Amino acid sequence: MRSLGALVGAAALTVLGASAPARAAAPDGGRSHPSTATPIKHVVVLFGENVSFDHYFATYPKAANTDGTKFTASKATPKDVDNLRTAGLLTKNPNQYAPKRLTPSQAMTCDQNHAYGPEQYAYNGGKNDQFVQNTDSGKCSGTLFGEPGLVMDYYDGNTVTALWNYAQHYSLGDRSFSSVYGPSTPGALNLISGQTHGVVSVDPASGTENPKQTSTPDSYTVQSPDAKGVGTVINDPDPAYDDCSGKDHTSKNALASMQGRNIGDVLNSRKVSWGWFQGGFRPSTAWDGQQGHYAKCDTTHTNVGGASVVDYSPHHSPFEYYKSTSNPHHLPPKSVDEIGHSGQANHNYDLTDFGAALKAGKLPAVSFVKAAEYQDGHAAYSDPIDEQHFLVQQINAIQKSPQWKDTAVVVAYDDSDGWYDHAYAKPRNGSKDTKPGSNGKATDSPACQAGPAASGGYADRCGPGTRQPLLVVSPYSKVNKVDHTQTDQSSVIRFIEDNWHTDRMGDHSFDATAGSLSGLFDFRHPNNKQVLLNADGSVKSVGPIHPVKAVATSITPGPDMQNTAAATDTSSFPAVPVGIAAGALVAAGATGTFLTLRRKERGNA
Repeated sequence: MRSLGALVGAAALTVLGASAPARAAAPDGGRSHPSTATPIKHVVVLFGENVSFDHYFATYPKAANTDGTKFTASKATPKDVDNLRTAGLLTKNPNQYAPKRLTPSQAMTCDQNHAYGPEQYAYNGGKNDQFVQNTDSGKCSGTLFGEPGLVMDYYDGNTVTALWNYAQHYSLGDRSFSSVYGPSTPGALNLISGQTHGVVSVDPASGTENPKQTSTPDSYTVQSPDAKGVGTVINDPDPAYDDCSGKDHTSKNALASMQGRNIGDVLNSRKVSWGWFQGGFRPSTAWDGQQGHYAKCDTTHTNVGGASVVDYSPHHSPFEYYKSTSNPHHLPPKSVDEIGHSGQANHNYDLTDFGAALKAGKLPAVSFVKAAEYQDGHAAYSDPIDEQHFLVQQINAIQKSPQWKDTAVVVAYDDSDGWYDHAYAKPRNGSKDTKPGSNGKATDSPACQAGPAASGGYADRCGPGTRQPLLVVSPYSKVNKVDHTQTDQSSVIRFIEDNWHTDRMGDHSFDATAGSLSGLFDFRHPNNKQVLLNADGSVKSVGPIHPVKAVATSITPGPDMQNTAAATDTSSFPAVPVGIAAGALVAAGATGTFLTLRRKERGNA
């Protein structure tokens, strides 16, 4: 009889491409999944918003420890992390302003410019010296913190303490890039398909394609269309198959419909369970069943700055761009047993459904998890402290679930928000779009125009783009490891494809060329850790994995209207001034509301 170590080793070889027998999958909640190439039976992707690697890890593992939550690194922490500190760029920097440390009291900042073209020009062909001129936000509005050269600034382990502690106990990738330049929607589409080409515009009222004639589809929705109106996504149009798009279809802006396949289609073909779980997906007003009527998604929560933020963002919900994997009316699953499988929800769920499946021991094989907007980390309406509360809550729950022993949590991001990062990746896929972009310059920078020919001839997919954090938290991740393998967003679906023995996406998807996540894992020597954190990111406990029994759970029928910031024990949350007048300061977790924020209808996000 083969030992467990031998089986694990064989599984590891399989995912790396060597021929070895795969380990059989264990039953999960009364269902069994197809065999996997590694011991990982569950992948959970926590997909955050708008953070560059240097914005969160500029000085890792050295924190100032002058304020916020204290952080002290292990002496065994790798010294070769690629950040501003090790590159000597904290004081001697080629940009107009030097980077500055942001404190926890400056958590609420304004948004930076993170459009497809300006990000390219910020990097200036690898000189990385034009961020202030191209992606800096300029003056901040309202009560948000800002200063000249804000785009250069960074947080350390006294603010993003949880992420630094996860890096200490698990694995961190310091060469992970967005698949292409640009904002949220391209990043989300690359996460699930490795493809931003194949979009057509859709009239929000009638649902017909190409409302402005085939030859001239909406330029915001479709970039570089061909004769049939099929082009590429470089902005943030809302998805065509979503009742809550375009302000419940009251906006006249064209919606976006994607052709081709995504990882949901691929997993369905192999009968592998999966789901997309997003905060605010359960509608505040349910669809009434009538043609031409729409559900509404107006549930709000309050961030640490005291602003009320609408939970659900349609353009953060990538499976809603594809008809085959959409849940247009935001219908709930009929039961916990349906989660991850075929049913009226069609694999698109509310965040409450993730919690229900997790406790019941019925987590899908593959789960993509998106926070409500106030906790997704996006500057202007969210912040690193709210994001940290979300990450700690979710990862603690996963580690205390029946599935933890064979789960890999991947923490990844959709784009950089335009925040400064000193690491540049030469284009592997070029583009020669010379039409004027949002900055008045040619859409593609000289570096992208000089890059390799566009794969498939599909324009406006220049990449890799900006660098973001990547972490793997798992009993099978390496411990206190910094991996330097170049990866991108589609590396996540490549791992899923390899682990569940599926085919590639095809049609010039970046999954075919994406770097491997294998350097973040050690399948021969599992760490068998359970690392629970406090809400402020500090370590609560470190110990071995404890067996957990599943508990009976049920579906929450309507929107979770209670503000989780108010419902959660806030005793360990830090007080967070947000750079506003003293009378308006609020503590983290406060329930006061002085502003309701909705995403800019045509702004990048």
